[in-house]
Amino acid sequence: MTDMLNEHLKKLEPYRERICAGILPHFIGGAPDPGSSGLTFENLTPVDNSKLCDVARGTAAEIGRAAEAAEAAFSDWRKASGKARKQILHKIADLIVARREEIALLECLDTGQAIRFMKAAADRSAVNYRYFADRAPEAADGLALPSDEHMNYTTRQPIGPVGVITPWNTPFMLSTWKIAPALAAGCTVVHKPAEWSPLTATILAEIGQEAGLPPGAHNLVHGLGEDAGVALTVHEAIRAVAFVGESATGSKIMAQGAPTLKRVHFELGGKNPAIVFDDADLDRALDAAVFMIYSLNGERCTSSSRLLVQRSIHDAFVEKLAARVRNIRVGHPLDPETEVGPLIHPVHFDKVMGYMDVAKADGATVAVGGTRNAFSGDGNFVSATLFTGARTDMRIAQEEIFGPVLTVIPFDDEEEAVRIGNDVRYGLAGYLWTGDVGRAHRVAQALDAGMIWVNSQNVRHLPSPFGGTKASGIGRDGGDYSFDFYMETKNICIALGDHRIPKLGA
Repeated sequence: MTDMLNEHLKKLEPYRERICAGILPHFIGGAPDPGSSGLTFENLTPVDNSKLCDVARGTAAEIGRAAEAAEAAFSDWRKASGKARKQILHKIADLIVARREEIALLECLDTGQAIRFMKAAADRSAVNYRYFADRAPEAADGLALPSDEHMNYTTRQPIGPVGVITPWNTPFMLSTWKIAPALAAGCTVVHKPAEWSPLTATILAEIGQEAGLPPGAHNLVHGLGEDAGVALTVHEAIRAVAFVGESATGSKIMAQGAPTLKRVHFELGGKNPAIVFDDADLDRALDAAVFMIYSLNGERCTSSSRLLVQRSIHDAFVEKLAARVRNIRVGHPLDPETEVGPLIHPVHFDKVMGYMDVAKADGATVAVGGTRNAFSGDGNFVSATLFTGARTDMRIAQEEIFGPVLTVIPFDDEEEAVRIGNDVRYGLAGYLWTGDVGRAHRVAQALDAGMIWVNSQNVRHLPSPFGGTKASGIGRDGGDYSFDFYMETKNICIALGDHRIPKLGA
């Protein structure tokens, strides 16, 4: 072990003892809540699959009480001024910064993500709150739409209590990305985090209460999707559901919310292409291609899991790529030298490992990796893996593997690159590397995806829209796009004078 790893392990222990002492509770109506069912589920660390704690397993009863608390809090929170909401959200950001070490260390232990990324994710979470805090005073702003005889103007109003269902990859940051704009808009929240990574959701609920959120503005119910998740999506008091996760689950949530006409926002799966043309800056393209699949253990929806390389440079580029992949450090997530940590759960580990045989059966080459990593036989460690010799019709080129696994596909020309890029059911993101500005615009517009980065890795700009097409989602996050989801737009029309009114029966 490195000295820094030992230091992180020592710092982690008191945080672990506090958060994992006893049964991890819900947080309902401004206070920890053990639940009424007495049911629990185990939470494991992917480092060695040992038990971290037992977690209260929410049912329809806990969701019901949380929804009622959110509904009761909504009447006052919606009336709070934008300035008041701004102050509280900034206080939440301050407290996130104060507890950033605790958040990052627990997130590593709970998810297997490397500390080098989780420190940045904790900081980014505070930035999310600050951005939407500053937007809160103008959340209700609308448009003036005058006509000859009337003045129309619009305003926005919070939709009501909302359900937020978040995933197990970088769970704290992704929770803030959903909850911060909901609170800034004047909505109240019932949050159900993923059962595989529940620890830091408790910290976020505690921080909100300490910052001055009214009791019931931010509620937390742990549980399984088939219990707590379903109960949340069907509850009549919940007006909208924001969900990040698998496409199949999004489809189920849409059906479950249909009888109560719930608004839905989905950020779902991806099988995103990174297209490298022969006129690109190949060194930068290589850096970005490696970063966008092997960072965060490959467990991110925007990862560039398909690498399309123009045939004229394919062999030389792949040779350099393979050398980089062989050097990727797999190890303990709290070691600062680690680049890829263990996958979140044994079930997910088995899924990812299953694609090694799929690749071989379909005729692809496992150029690098393809095995359980030797770092630890008790944890969910997968070697950084590179598939070459692939075709677009192979399962490894069509299905979301969601691990440190990259599939390389050659192409001949621009037309073929676009065809292969679009030849999946997903449409979340795309990455394009070229020195030709005309080609950059042509290909970016031709790719059927919600977000395209040209000559860049994924760099988020908070006011810009984030979301996908096809099976990758519905709706957009970011700036006003978030407020469009969490708020209703109302039009008010006022007559400017004595305009003509048609007479009937006069």
